[in-house]
Amino acid sequence: MTIERFFQNMNTSFSGYEDISYIDKEADRYIWFYIPALKTDSSVVADEIRNYIDLLRFTLSQITNGKMVIVFTMHDIYGVNTITSNNEISQAISFYNSTIYELASLNSNVKIIDFSAFLNKYSHNDLIDWKYYFISQMALNPRLSSSFQEWLEVQINSIELKRKKCLILDLDNTLWGGVLGEDGVEGIVLGGDYPGKAFSFFQHQILELEKQGIILCVCSKNNIEDVRDLWDKHPEIILKEKHFSALKINWVNKADNIRQLAEELNIGLDSMVFIDDNPAEREIVKTNIPEVVVPVFPEQPYQLPIFFKEIAEKYFSIYSLTKEDLSKTEQYKQNALRISAKELFTDMDDYIRSIEIEIIVSEVNDLSIQRVSQLTQKTNQFNLTTIRYTDADIKNFIEKGAKVFTLSVRDKFGDYGLTGVCITIIKNNIAEFDTLLLSCRILGKKIEEAYMYYILNELKNNGVDLVKSKFVPSAKNSQVNDFYEKVGFSLISQENGVKEYQQNLKEKEINLLENYKYL
Repeated sequence: MTIERFFQNMNTSFSGYEDISYIDKEADRYIWFYIPALKTDSSVVADEIRNYIDLLRFTLSQITNGKMVIVFTMHDIYGVNTITSNNEISQAISFYNSTIYELASLNSNVKIIDFSAFLNKYSHNDLIDWKYYFISQMALNPRLSSSFQEWLEVQINSIELKRKKCLILDLDNTLWGGVLGEDGVEGIVLGGDYPGKAFSFFQHQILELEKQGIILCVCSKNNIEDVRDLWDKHPEIILKEKHFSALKINWVNKADNIRQLAEELNIGLDSMVFIDDNPAEREIVKTNIPEVVVPVFPEQPYQLPIFFKEIAEKYFSIYSLTKEDLSKTEQYKQNALRISAKELFTDMDDYIRSIEIEIIVSEVNDLSIQRVSQLTQKTNQFNLTTIRYTDADIKNFIEKGAKVFTLSVRDKFGDYGLTGVCITIIKNNIAEFDTLLLSCRILGKKIEEAYMYYILNELKNNGVDLVKSKFVPSAKNSQVNDFYEKVGFSLISQENGVKEYQQNLKEKEINLLENYKYL
């Protein structure tokens, strides 16, 4: 089939028809995409489909495990079956799809995209333009190419673990029907028959996002005492105070409230989605904070499931979850306790000692590769080079002998999880930092310095004499502009904001910072 038009927004080269004789070893990633042949003999088509699996197995054997392979599921976009008991093609497709999922379970670099999610948006008559098929062997309707490219971008962002972090919710006529201040706890519409049933379903769906690591916040013009009364007393309430990481329930401008939420949570405004039924409130946020996504809220409650599906899949999709994703709400609540504790101290060292910080530096393993990739994709502030990597890229580093040091942190309030990464390329007795990053959640306690000194000490103990590093400026990492200088590196060159450093370890004693417990 001719598919170039559907991938023209990507820097892509294409094989010949069913030609796997040449596989470009220099490609960053590969896409395997087959549609069943539009032929009349079902036995021939079924045999071809089964053969595609053999071709895929051979192709995978030619590609290093460090390169990502994206495989589309297969679906019959046009079939004429006059013998209804003949399911030869559907069986072959079922075998194909079950086999590619099996291959993905055995090969972490293989990622599956469910093509049916795109096809189901259209009728069979819309999927094929027979004129184009007969002229150019283009099975998919070319008029769908723009929609396909937008959809594929979402799928790839999911694979690369890129998604929005935070969902900010209004309350009145958004999570329930009615206005709490006017209708009271008993008068709002939630649960029971329609439309209350629609709002309950909406809350259940949002709760699933929270379970998947999306930070939930409230931004509502209300009296907080009234809202807490509802959370305590309403028998049908699903989303309660415990499910939200931060609250802005007041009469302040919502744009200002959202900025404060971003500051309190220490996340970017561009990682937020704001849902509000009021067009005027949405417009204020859109105008004043264009980085925040503000979708149009449906006019009728029965449209809420469609609305949720659209925003959830577009902004919050992720290929798979890490342990850290599953504990996001608890982590941000723990951070609020740390901030409160910090206010009791005037000396930073006294505060650090009081919260009993434990630092665990390890080398990446099969269980942590995905989290490491996720951090490279979404960490912006404390990120010295801001290079984005997939889990296949991380595996490629390991296969080439690089050291990937991970940082996990916990204290008396709880576990931060895996929050730091340093990718180190070592040749002979020289080490070079390709990537150094830390989650913004652990900053402000000198953990970044403790982590760096620990790594330098490890490198020295393993025979490294010289360490090279680099700072590459971005729109968000100005706060680490001089980090390497703070930890003893010498500036070697500077051009267009890019700084190159080195540190000689041969005759230097590396002292680990006190006040931390190293595990």
